[in-house]
Amino acid sequence: MKIGMTTSVIERGQSGIGQYVLALTRELLASRERHQFVFFVLEQDLPLFDFVQDAAQLVPVSERYRPPLRDILWHQTMLPKLARQHGLDVLHVPTYRRMLWRRPCALVATIHDLAQYYVTGKYDMARMFYGRVVSRFLASRQHRIVAISRNTARDIANCFGLNGDRVTVVPNGINHQRFSLEVPPRKAASPFFLYVSRLEHPAKNHVRLIAAFERFKRQTRSNWELIFAGKDAAGAAAIHAAIADSPYRVAIRSLGFVGDEDLPSLYRSAGAFVYPSLYEGFGLPPLEAMACGCPVLCSPRGALAEVVGDAALFIAPESVSSIATQLTKVATKATLRRRLRQTGVLRARAFNWGAAAAATLEVYARAAQAAKRLG
Repeated sequence: MKIGMTTSVIERGQSGIGQYVLALTRELLASRERHQFVFFVLEQDLPLFDFVQDAAQLVPVSERYRPPLRDILWHQTMLPKLARQHGLDVLHVPTYRRMLWRRPCALVATIHDLAQYYVTGKYDMARMFYGRVVSRFLASRQHRIVAISRNTARDIANCFGLNGDRVTVVPNGINHQRFSLEVPPRKAASPFFLYVSRLEHPAKNHVRLIAAFERFKRQTRSNWELIFAGKDAAGAAAIHAAIADSPYRVAIRSLGFVGDEDLPSLYRSAGAFVYPSLYEGFGLPPLEAMACGCPVLCSPRGALAEVVGDAALFIAPESVSSIATQLTKVATKATLRRRLRQTGVLRARAFNWGAAAAATLEVYARAAQAAKRLG
């Protein structure tokens, strides 16, 4: 098969979808002797795909199409023409935000989550309309859809009315070469809770976590710190304001986006990883932390309980009291941290990108067959 993928929504690799696209691409290229691959890449993102080299074709896309509205128009008008010009059998759009209406070939889309149905104020009104109304319409035009968790597959059935063989669950993976144990584990000058996520308010729940951390500090008077790793996103100003107003602001740090080369060591250095998100379609950071031997406290919302299993300590994400109680528990009980490390490492081993790529290739094949049946 000749397979194309559009990559314009990777946000320069600084997002979960970005990590998904780059990791999946690396594994898909292992089948390049049987399949041809064409990747449509915004000009300034081309260096992120240097690893492709001669294994696939890179088609540069002008930077004038990076803004969301222009990018949507490019997908609906120019990409179908490019798909025909390159003779694609399958075109993979790795997000519901850019699904195509026209069918120049078999269409596959990945839907990571439908949080816009579950989190009030997740996006502005225009994006909420697109995510709830336009995307539902476009999803019906896809020959096959990849859901990254069983929870997301259920959401697609409930919110978009699509199920059965149209939707295939293909869980995300972990790069086990990057995210692995370090023996002996690295120790920081002061123990700290780590939260890896873009700074998005209210969906990622940073403000409640800050309030819970303040309560934890008042009650325990411990030297634990709180560190955020992630770029600013919608609502970040509220998070920065909460930090600035906190009586414990000297113990709260925001590092901004942390690159691939530094992230594993940050996980290994943390005393515990906390992930209080209000809704996730999967949740890669908790698994990455587990693979690095970091104890995980986690919200069970969306697919998170499905992903982490019994290897995390759960928190009620809308309860400051619950979060503070669990912070105290994991900070003060070494035996609990050891158990979470052990169970977390085992849990993370169940996820790998090689298996995800193999399953995705099967979805491509079924999409191509479906397109032929439909003419």
